[in-house]
Amino acid sequence: MKTGIIFDIKRYAIHDGPGIRTTVFFKGCPLSCQWCHNPEGISSSFELMFRNNRCVGCKECLKTCQKGAISFVNSTPKIDRTKCDLCGECAAACPSGALELAGKSYTVEQLLYEIQKDRVFYEESGGGVTFSGGEPLLQADFLKAVLEGCKKQGIHTALDTSGFAPYEVINALKANVDLFLYDLKMIDEKRHIRYTGVSNKIILENLKKLSRNGSRILVRIPLIPQVNDTKDCIQKIAAFITGLLSLKYVSLLPYHDIAAQKYERLNKPSEMPNSTCLPEEKINFIKNILEDTGLHVTIGN
Repeated sequence: MKTGIIFDIKRYAIHDGPGIRTTVFFKGCPLSCQWCHNPEGISSSFELMFRNNRCVGCKECLKTCQKGAISFVNSTPKIDRTKCDLCGECAAACPSGALELAGKSYTVEQLLYEIQKDRVFYEESGGGVTFSGGEPLLQADFLKAVLEGCKKQGIHTALDTSGFAPYEVINALKANVDLFLYDLKMIDEKRHIRYTGVSNKIILENLKKLSRNGSRILVRIPLIPQVNDTKDCIQKIAAFITGLLSLKYVSLLPYHDIAAQKYERLNKPSEMPNSTCLPEEKINFIKNILEDTGLHVTIGN
C-alpha cells in the first residue's frame, strides 16, 4: 500500500491555482532555500514543533514522554531533540496544541478522501487540488497514485514544483497534471547554488522540456530581497521565459517574513532573520520589466 508524508492540508486556498482549491503539502525538499516559508517541509522526516504562546504549563507532555526528552524551566517546556524519537505522544497529550508533530502518514485512499471533502467548492469555482510542499516530486510514486485517483474523480490538479528531479519522474506524472506551477528563482547557476544549495541546470532543462511538450505552465517567481530582485536578475529570467514560446504567464510571489515563527517552533535558525518585505513600488517595477517583454504578469497567483 503506497503511503506518503503530508505536513499540512489547507482548504479554501485561493492563491495556488484557479478557483477555490485544497492545497496538500508534501514533506521533504531537495532544496534548502534561505527564504523558505515552509521550513517544516524541508526534512523528509517527522519533526516536533513547539508554540510557546499556546503552552498552559500543564506538564502533560512531561508525564507522557518516555525518553526523558522534555524538562521544564520556569514553567516552560524544553525539548532535548537528541533524545526525542518523534513518537508524537507528547503532542497527542497536549491539550492546548502547543506541541505538534509536523508530518502525518496517509495512504492514497485516505488522502483522496480528504481531497474529495471539498469537491463542492471545486465544482462551483472551477477549482481543484494543488500538490505543494516541500517538493512533491520527492514522493513521486505516491503522488502519481493520488493524481490518477483525482483524474478518475474529475478533479482538476495542479502541481507546485521546483522542477528539481529527473525528467523521467515529471514525464511519468504530467498526463495527470492539469497545471504546473513552476518555481523559477533565478538564472545564474552560482547564485542559485548559493541561495538554494543546488544547481538550477536540471530545473531549467525540465522547464524547457515541459514547455516543448505542451504542458500548461504558470511560472512563479519568488521575489526575494537582495537575492533576485535586481533589474539584471529579472531581465535574465524574462529572457529565459520568452525564449520558450509556449510560456506566457508569470506570477510574482513577493517575500514575506511570516515564517519566522515556524523556525522558532522547530528550534532552527532562520537564514534571513532581518529581511523585510519588498515595497509595492519595487514589486510594480519588476512587474513592468516582465510585462515589457510581452509576458502576462499577476501578483500572488
